[in-house]
Amino acid sequence: MTKKKSDSSTKTLVGAIDQGTSSSRFLIFNATNLELITYHQESIQISTPNPGWVEQDPNEILEKTILCMEKAVEKLGELGYDKSDIKVIGVTNQRETTILWDKKTGKVLHNAIVWLDARTQETVDFLLRQFNTHRDCLQEQCGLPLSTYFSALKIRWLIDNNHHVREAIKENRCLFGTVDSWLLYNLLSDDKNTVHVTDVTNASRTMLMNIRDLKWDPKLCEFFGIPEHILPEIKSSATIFGYINKGLLQGIPVGAVLGDQQAALVGQQCLTKGTAKSTYGTGCFILYNTGEDLAYSRNGLLTTVAYKWNDDDAVYALEVRKKNTMCGSIAIAGECIKWLRDNLGLIPDSKSTETIAASVKDTGGVYFVPAFSGLFAPYWRSDARGLIMGMTQYTTKAHIVRAALEGISYQTREIVDAMYDDSGVRLSKLKVDGGMANNKVFLQMLANIVGMNVTTPSLFETTALGAALAAGKAQGIDLFKLEVENEIETEMSQYIPRIQGKQREENFSAWKKAVIKSFENLTPAFNIENKSMQKDTTHLSSRTMGWIALTSTYNKKFRAAKRMKTALDNRLKRFRMLDQDEFQEMLKSLSQQSPEEQLKASNGVDTFGGMHISNYWSS
Repeated sequence: MTKKKSDSSTKTLVGAIDQGTSSSRFLIFNATNLELITYHQESIQISTPNPGWVEQDPNEILEKTILCMEKAVEKLGELGYDKSDIKVIGVTNQRETTILWDKKTGKVLHNAIVWLDARTQETVDFLLRQFNTHRDCLQEQCGLPLSTYFSALKIRWLIDNNHHVREAIKENRCLFGTVDSWLLYNLLSDDKNTVHVTDVTNASRTMLMNIRDLKWDPKLCEFFGIPEHILPEIKSSATIFGYINKGLLQGIPVGAVLGDQQAALVGQQCLTKGTAKSTYGTGCFILYNTGEDLAYSRNGLLTTVAYKWNDDDAVYALEVRKKNTMCGSIAIAGECIKWLRDNLGLIPDSKSTETIAASVKDTGGVYFVPAFSGLFAPYWRSDARGLIMGMTQYTTKAHIVRAALEGISYQTREIVDAMYDDSGVRLSKLKVDGGMANNKVFLQMLANIVGMNVTTPSLFETTALGAALAAGKAQGIDLFKLEVENEIETEMSQYIPRIQGKQREENFSAWKKAVIKSFENLTPAFNIENKSMQKDTTHLSSRTMGWIALTSTYNKKFRAAKRMKTALDNRLKRFRMLDQDEFQEMLKSLSQQSPEEQLKASNGVDTFGGMHISNYWSS
């Protein structure tokens, strides 16, 4: 995309380095209207030396990034602009990807271990056994569960398995960084000054930064056995990191660094507490702005830093992400559509889902639970399997395709509910990007099911735009205020819910019934892998609330006292925590149970009012 310069065009431009898993890009925006002027993109090779291992060459990442900058500047000149029109550069990058290098020679000590690499699973298991703990044991300090995703586990693996790394650490010449640190080290350092820095959003994905004081935590470093001296300096997301040291853009300041999903949050201008962005691609990422308040999840979501401007307080977020044991329930958004195309042959391509789904007015009672790899947050059921139910002789492929799109929307609804449960902040609107944001039928379904306005930007380069906006926010640059009352107007498409609340909730209850049928075993609701009972509280999960909501409508079956049913309904509406005594008291009030049944009920909701759940479905 290129835009020729006009006489009225401003000469104030902002550049953005967008270093992703599959490519590096450099984009240049007009600071006045946020119009994309030009860009250049280069693909990055991925190597998989062993099953589950994913690596990249840090030198290729650097070289391709520099090439993108140079090529984009050349294109800019052809359009009548001058490179001096670029006032500042922002950086956004793939998060958690881990690089170690020698600070004396600048040479890497190992290939970059990419964020989705799974080789550290044994390290995770070892730590859990060694400390006799659970995956959320560090959540209070860093906001994250023990997982193969995060940088600390990758550093630990490198220390354990690479003698060059151990020697470099022993000789105090090893440096660690995520991709942003590696790029800035090479782009900003010179003979007089070594720049070894990161920002709070990237640091929050290492498991080594204290999520409250935004500093490296000695106790976390000790837990993983990682020396603090290898870690970069943590800075705000928007601040002057340094100046490009050579090349066509020499002397231009780098004014911002943001992890890619946080950059997309800023690019969508989700700057208000209670706003969220959702990216629908192969999987789905949702970031939910919780303001300056930390919200720790009880539903398997991640607590992370959204951004920090200069000397302002940090803004936090809850996040759902794809493809891991700690990912969200929308882990297969794009994969679901791919399955319809490649495995069933119901659609010729992903774009056709819009016209096929639009050919019928509804799903005809069909529900599609795309649990191909289990269901994750808020269910955490690895035994769940994909399910299509409600088919009749009337059912056509259009009904199934439409049900698949609805299934993705219902999963989004459940995550939004879980985020409200964790944060107490009601979502005001949902901003959507990614490949499925081009599907108007899907977006209207999403608005209907989630029950709020859904908006999509006209410019889909929201990640790079977020980095550019943040760079313009840096003190001394001051191109953008990025304040709620000064939101930059951009062209948006908006989808408004078209169904009433009662119908929405009835449909949602039917979806819940389909979800429960996807479970292989009706195991206790709180016996969830890697989740432990903390202190004396029991949390009513989204799944449990679904069971209670469905079963409590049948008073005759459970002989529930009207007074207790009302109390239970009120508690559910408030999404509050029930302590163990309260929870058991409610279970006992629903029916008279034997001691053995009461004990079973206290461990979860395998039985309800003395009736096994499977009996309810069969009746």
